[in-house]
Formats: sequence, structure tokens, C-alpha cells
Amino acid sequence: MEQQLEIHTLTPEVIDAWETELRETGSIEDETKIIHAIHSLHEQNDAHLLSKLLSIASLSRSAKHGKENHLSFLWMTKAYELNPMNQRASEFLAHFEWKKKKSILDSLKFPAMRETDNRAAKKKVAVDIIAICQRFLSTSDEHIDELESGYQLAYRNQTGEIVSIYRNLIDTLVEVQEVIGMMLKAAEEYDESISGVFHTAVHFQDLKGSLEELDRLKQTWEQLFAEEETVPKSQHSLDTLHEMIGMNKVKERISQLYEFLKYQKERKKQGYQSKDEQSLHMIITGNPGTGKTTLVRLLAKIYHELGILPREEVIETDRTRLVGAFVGQTEENVRQAVEQAIGGVLFIDEAYSLKREGQTGNDYGQVAVDTLVSLMTGKEYGGKFAVVLAGYPEEMRQFLDSNTGLKSRFPRSNHIHLDNYSTEELLMIAEKFAQDNDYLLTSDARKELEHRIDMERVDDTFGNARTVQTLVLDAIFRKGSKKQSERSVLDFTVLDKDDFATSTEQNEKKAEELLALLVGLGHVKDEVEKLVSFVKVQKLRLQSGLPILPVQLHSVFTGNPGTGKTTVAKVFSRALKEIGYLKRGHLIVTSRADFVAGYVGQTAAKTKKKIREALGGVLFIDEAYSLLSKSPGDFGKEAIDTLVDEMTKHNENLVVILAGYPNEMKQLLESNPGLQSRFKKFFHFHDYQVEELIEIMVSYATSYHYTLEGEALSFLKEELGGLSVSGNGRFATNVIDEAIQVQALRISKENDSDLSLLTKDDLRMALHKVGKGES
Repeated sequence: MEQQLEIHTLTPEVIDAWETELRETGSIEDETKIIHAIHSLHEQNDAHLLSKLLSIASLSRSAKHGKENHLSFLWMTKAYELNPMNQRASEFLAHFEWKKKKSILDSLKFPAMRETDNRAAKKKVAVDIIAICQRFLSTSDEHIDELESGYQLAYRNQTGEIVSIYRNLIDTLVEVQEVIGMMLKAAEEYDESISGVFHTAVHFQDLKGSLEELDRLKQTWEQLFAEEETVPKSQHSLDTLHEMIGMNKVKERISQLYEFLKYQKERKKQGYQSKDEQSLHMIITGNPGTGKTTLVRLLAKIYHELGILPREEVIETDRTRLVGAFVGQTEENVRQAVEQAIGGVLFIDEAYSLKREGQTGNDYGQVAVDTLVSLMTGKEYGGKFAVVLAGYPEEMRQFLDSNTGLKSRFPRSNHIHLDNYSTEELLMIAEKFAQDNDYLLTSDARKELEHRIDMERVDDTFGNARTVQTLVLDAIFRKGSKKQSERSVLDFTVLDKDDFATSTEQNEKKAEELLALLVGLGHVKDEVEKLVSFVKVQKLRLQSGLPILPVQLHSVFTGNPGTGKTTVAKVFSRALKEIGYLKRGHLIVTSRADFVAGYVGQTAAKTKKKIREALGGVLFIDEAYSLLSKSPGDFGKEAIDTLVDEMTKHNENLVVILAGYPNEMKQLLESNPGLQSRFKKFFHFHDYQVEELIEIMVSYATSYHYTLEGEALSFLKEELGGLSVSGNGRFATNVIDEAIQVQALRISKENDSDLSLLTKDDLRMALHKVGKGES
């Protein structure tokens, strides 16, 4: 349908408008429409029109991204293939085709020839020369033909300068071909003379003369290319910095550092003394993918450019390479790393991992830190290398605060923080990454990628540029993995919305359907539906610019075990994802053991780790009251305090559900005012009635293709009414599980052929066993 629409709108007036825009401005501002138009055409049926649009798109792209843009060249090549009479395409290709031939003489490298060599050495030289000549001559005609085609293109388009280049290249290559032909003949005769009893120096001299002539022609060949190409200068480190996307504050800070170091260098040159030299050691903080490693390499290049360090090499290391397993190994590892970095930069990523909270005597992380400080300040290596430590902001702050000796070596002015990239910057990074792989993004793809970025950005582990590159690579894979009988030119170069869309299960039920399928829980269902509707409407009001009420979703689920609390929490999380409140909508089920540790400082870390897993979804804490303990030395209170702090920090990015018995949950909330103020929603899950328990049993059995006979249902209704059970769904599924095992034993003994029917006797035996277990 979309293709038909594009064909109808592709009128001569539209094409003329693109032509005019290209002629007047040099490019097409909105390339999306022309890309869609190209996508709608068929290579065989619309070859000439497709060729024309491809050449327009190619010229527009080369104007925006440089004449040497590879994607532009590929499109123009396709345009010429579709219509060899396309003047634009032939003229464009004529300007670049000859440049491909620059290296074709590189294979003509011959072994040295000496008259003083023995017979075997001369024989080997002759054989090598023959092989090189034969290989070259086997492809030289093809190269000449291709240059002739380029010459004809240039001549037809009256591009005089390019015609001259082609002519000179062809003439030179023909001369080379003739010289190589003579060399081959002389080498073969030389080889034969060596094999005989006598040999003369005539063939040897012929070969020497041909080699000299070949050297002259190779110089002529190189000059033809040198006249058209200017050797690019090595890029200045600050130019490299300013070409990077985003990082405006960092660019300003590094530029200031560069000018200062340059000033100090000049001052020293004029004889002025500096008692206290500017430290080269740096701390770089930032989340993953913000460019820490790239910046370290740039710093090394700056230090080298200014002559402060003799090398621009960066030695990268981390805890796994530095910290040893036994006494003495750590010191040796650190010393080796420093020795490798002498004259350059030692880069330690995630440096905070060297010092772990509550580390034991067998952990030599502190030894690594102490050894590093000693080598940074000692006479042997001090001042001969720079150290750059990198990691997460908060972790690095705590790490430095706990290591005063290390902290003093990194002045505050040498701390650089890399902010997360903005969405716009990440889209620019994505487009550049795609372009480097000969792809471009349509405007729809850009919008879908923006949505994917927003969904991925849930916590500090978001990979920034790294995540975006992964999303682009996934899109490329998705495009390439689609089975298609025929592919157009754009299938190899354009990423569209569908390539970035997430794959969802076609049969996956919506949260509303799943809620309706749950047995019983009428009151809970109503409350959940009401709460989800409230959130949905508040989001709509916000989008319309209307004032909204505070959305408080942290909830307390009370009730006996097996009454459906975890199941409802899962449906609730999916519902919040469907309306766009939660980005991931996953459920993390936890208990006391996931938060509380046995040592000081570990509980907060465990709690934060579990909360980080739940960000963008729902954190479900079962038997949450167990966090409240009056035992001396218990760290449950620390877990609660950390939970309260993290809930405030992450706000709408996390929903917490506390579950447990009513009285115990009330005591938990009353124990911490901060906790109590954050939980305003209460859902009580009543025990299931007999009819509901039977409905659960039937539904559970049906899901595995089992049925209950009529007598079995009557038996259950009668027995469950007088049986003292905890009244929950877990009891119901346990009964059916046991009944299925009883049925299996019965069938094997009686050779019964009905594999799906559960009888009254099956249920009686199962109920007796499970009921006995319950009591």
C-alpha cells in the first residue's frame, strides 16, 4: 500500500522540484521522500527513472558528506549500471574510477639480483621473477580495459582534465606491460642458461636494464596520482576533540588544559622555573559509553604533541590484571604495568574495584593501590608516566575518599566528568555509525530509534554510545536476516522503521485479558483496573498540557500465601508497560535474602544491586515484614533505609510492591515513617472460596490437556467444604499435580487407554495426601 502511494505522488513536477533544489542548493534538504520514491520503483520496470533518482540522491549525499562518500559512489555505480547513458552517473564515476588503480603496480616487487650468487640462488631469483611477471600480465589487460572504459566516459562527458589523466595512465600501463613482457622473456632465458653447462651475462644485463626501466615507469605512475592527490596532514588532537559529538564542557576544559600546558612549555623554554609542575594524572568519571577511553587516548596524544611525554601510547589495565592471588604477585603486576606505560599513559578502568567494601585479608586490592602510589611518586618512575583512573562517578568518589594517599595525587582541577549523551546526540552518533557501515537512516527509522533509546535509558548502566551502536548493528542484522526473493539497491544501504522495531509475540495476551482470566479476586481486579486507568488518564492530561495529580503506585499486597499476589503483580507490571509508564515492565521477585547481608556495608550494596535490576519495572518483596528484625546485629533496618532512599531517587522509574500477612505488614510500615509515607495503595487478597478452588483446579488441569470427570467435581465440592485447608491457589495446583501422578500409576497397572481423564478416585487419593501434608 505504501509503495503504491509513493508511485502516485512521484510526478514529473516532484522530480523537477528535486532537480531544481539540487541545482540551486547543491543537495536535497529532505532526502526521505526521494529515498521512499527509490524504494517504490522496480529495477527492471523503472530502470531509467530509478537511475535518475539514484544519481540525484548520490549527488545530494556527496554534497553533504564529501565527494569521497562511499555510499554516494555505490549509488552512482548502481545508477550507471541501470542506465549507461545517464550522463550524471558516467561523469561522476569518471572522476573516481581511475583512483582505484593506484596500487596495481605494487605487486611488481622483484628479488635482488647479484652476479656473485651461487647457481641455486640465481635459479630461485629467476623463478620468482617469472612468477611475478606472469601474475601481473594475467590481469593487466583487464586493468587497461577498465581504464579505457573510464576514458570513454570522460571523453563523452567532455571532462578534459580527467580525459588527460586516463590517457596518461593507459599509456604508462601499456609501457609497463611491454617492459614486463620483456622481463619475462629475459628471465626465462636466464633460467635456461643457469640450468645449462654454460651461461652468459647477456640475459642478466637485460633483466637489470628492464628493472631500471620499470622503476622509471613506476615513478611516473606515482606522479600521476600525486598530482591529483594531496597528502592529508596528521590531524591535530584538538581538531579530533572538536569533531566528537557532544561533550561541550569537556571540549572547553581540555582546550584550556592544552593551552595551559603549551604556555608552561614556552615559559620553561625561556628559562623560567616552575617549582610545582602541573600534574598529568587524571580522574575521568562517567557512565558506560560516554567516551572515557576515547578521551584518555586523546589526552595521551596531547601530552605527546606538546613534548611532555615521549610516547602517545596508552596501556589499558584493570583489577583482573593488577590484583594477584598470593603475596607478592600484586606488586609485581602493578610494577609491570607501570614499566609498560613509561613515557606514555597508564589507564585503569573501573579503578574503584581495586578497593572493595569489606574485603578480606586474601584480597590484595589495597596492595595494588599502595604500590601504584609508591611508583607514581618514587624516584625510579615518578614523573615519567601519567595515570588516568576512570569509573562511575559515585563509586570513584567513594574510592578516592577512602584512599587519601591516592587522592592527593589527583588535584581537583584534573577531575573530568563526562555527562550522558542527550537523545539528539545519540541519534547523531547512530547516524555516523550507520554511515561508516554504508547505511543511512530514514526519518521513520530515526523516530523508532529515538523510542528504543528512551526504552533503554532506565538506569546508570545505560551504555550511551555503546548501546546506540548495538541497536544499529541489531537493525542491520534484522534487515539482512529477512528472507526475500529479490532485493532492491536500498535494501543494502537504508535502515527503516521496521529494522529497529522490537519483535513481540503475536499471541501474547494483553494485561487486561490476563487479569480477566484470573479466578476470583474480584475486589483486587477492580482496584488494579481503576489504578491503571488513573495512570493512563494522567499521562493523557500531561500530554494535553493539563495539570495532573501525583501518581503513587508503590503498593502493599496483604493476604495468605498462594492467594495470587505474585501473579497480580506480574499483570500489574505488564499493564504499566503497555500504557507507557514503565519502560521494561518486568517483575523482579525478591525476599529478605536478596537484601540483607552478614557484614557491615554489604546490605546497602546488595539492596542497590537488586533495585538496579528492577529499574523500569516492578520490585516485588515477598514476606517483606521479615526485613524488620529485633535481633541485635541484624542489618534489615539498613536494607529498609536504603530502599526508601532509592525509591526517592528513582521516582517514576521504579514501582515497589511489599507483600505479606496483614498484621506483620502493618508493623513493618509503622517502623519507618519514610516507608509508610511512600505506600498509599493497599490490596487485600482474600482466601479462595470452594468454587474458586475448583475452578483453579479445572483451569490448571485443562492447561495440560487433562479433564475432571463429573463425579470427581462433585466429590471435590463436597470434600473441600469440610476440609480445613489454607484456602489458596497453591493448594489447588498441588492437588492436581498429585492427582496426575496417581492417574499415571493407575493407568500403568490397569492398562487404561484414557490418558487425559482424572477420576474421582484419583482426586480422593491426591486430596488425602496433600490434605494430610497441609495439616
